[in-house]
Amino acid sequence: MAKHDHNSSLQRQSQTSQAQNSVETAHKATTQALSHPTPITVQQAHNAIEKAEHALESATTVSMNQTPVDQARESLEEDKENLSQL
Repeated sequence: MAKHDHNSSLQRQSQTSQAQNSVETAHKATTQALSHPTPITVQQAHNAIEKAEHALESATTVSMNQTPVDQARESLEEDKENLSQL
């Protein structure tokens, strides 16, 4: 594998990992907001969800394997729905 191909592959993996980590952070923030709903925790959850959505968009454009991105997106959608109940 050429060095350029290897670096591109690592970059794609990195963006997918970053998106997954961002979704996990959003999940934690949403869980916190649901268990302790204050204006601050709810706003933090909304901010984390927005950041995760941007990370997923970036990962979608570069990822060769969409399955992890799709799974992360489904998880994020569940958190968005749960947060909307507040």
